[in-house]
Amino acid sequence: MSLKVLIADDEQLARQRLQRLLQAQPGAELAGEVKDGDELLRWLEDHPQGADVVLLDVQMPKLTGPQALALWPADGPLVVFCTAHAEHAVKAFDAGAVDYLLKPVEAARLKTALERAKDKGALTRFRAEAARHAKEGLDRLPITTRQGVVLVDPLQVTHAVLEGELVTVHTRAQAYLCDFSLQELEARLPAGEFERVHRRALVNLEHVARLEPLETGGYTAHLQSGLTVEVSRQAARDLRKRLGLRKGADDDAP
Repeated sequence: MSLKVLIADDEQLARQRLQRLLQAQPGAELAGEVKDGDELLRWLEDHPQGADVVLLDVQMPKLTGPQALALWPADGPLVVFCTAHAEHAVKAFDAGAVDYLLKPVEAARLKTALERAKDKGALTRFRAEAARHAKEGLDRLPITTRQGVVLVDPLQVTHAVLEGELVTVHTRAQAYLCDFSLQELEARLPAGEFERVHRRALVNLEHVARLEPLETGGYTAHLQSGLTVEVSRQAARDLRKRLGLRKGADDDAP
């Protein structure tokens, strides 16, 4: 079984060393190389099934290796972390990596890592751990913009609204168009802080200043920023229960 290997490292000397080592490894071929986390994610998007394994540097500009892994495609390649610091090994395995290599990488250890990547159960275990890491392992919300990936503090998010086909994420400072669905955002944001108030809106309750009742049985949520968000009738029922408010006239209606 031949493995297509992608190198992701911001240091040219490290990339060159890995290239030389891969050339000497039977059953391994170089799929390409990238210099940072943004470029890595673009490469994976542009080359589906283009690599079986990524030799991924832990410390890179823009996005670190673990941060890039939190955005990994569901069918993305296996990961072997490369790091100059042994203490990163535990984090590497927590993130689902097949193995980790200490720099400068030695030929024998690279061979072992690639052999582990060929194990039949490695891909299944990796994807399960990578999915868990994507949900739990990143303490910033990654939003892809034209200028690159912006890492947003989830608690700074005031609300998110589906407008047309895209979701706009609003923070205290500014708003971002993103390619997450509301369902994906809801899974990534802290459950105790956010409430799905409409099929097209998600709100951080910490930023709600006032709930204005509507004749429909819903609310208009007035945020501290001055913006407003519609709360549907069904969501209003759930919100009253959560906040311990008196039932509305239709709360017991089917």
